[in-house]
Amino acid sequence: MPGRGQAHLVCHMLPVTGRHVTRRPAGAAATIGPVALPGHPIETARLALRPFTPDDFDDLYAYQSRPEVARYLHWEARDRAQVRQALEDQCRETSLDAEGDWLTFAVQWREAGRGGGLATEAATAMLDLGFSSLGWHRVIGCCDARNEASARLMERIGMRREAHFVHSEIVKGEWADELVFAILDHEWTAR
Repeated sequence: MPGRGQAHLVCHMLPVTGRHVTRRPAGAAATIGPVALPGHPIETARLALRPFTPDDFDDLYAYQSRPEVARYLHWEARDRAQVRQALEDQCRETSLDAEGDWLTFAVQWREAGRGGGLATEAATAMLDLGFSSLGWHRVIGCCDARNEASARLMERIGMRREAHFVHSEIVKGEWADELVFAILDHEWTAR
């Protein structure tokens, strides 16, 4: 759950990763005001990050229905009805208007396959958006401590591990540890 002055920024691709964000304009207290998604896709060399549309159902179902994708998430592999509901929710996530709001992006590959740094490329684009375009001060990433791929991704993009919470939440009926990573705007700029 985000703390005061935080919202969520999520990029859906394999592996699924989440980012908590804190936006703090110069000289102001940490608050979230209306922040809209860019009107066009965020382009990288191999990817386009954009808001979800109803046309994304088949692609979203293709990975949210897989148990290995949901392994470290709070939900089990989803059936078609659950994915349809999740997609409807994600299609409405188009701005940050209040604390706790989510921005969710779909990721389109320009080339076949997965791996080869696609998650790093997408996460880097998300941090560029937050720090360069939206003026955020701090970005926090959290993952299940067993999710080594997500932890390595956050380290690879320059985030530092700030915490390892032991048995901090119950996930799918068992206690799970959580890792917390973070990076500040000046650290992102200096990398």
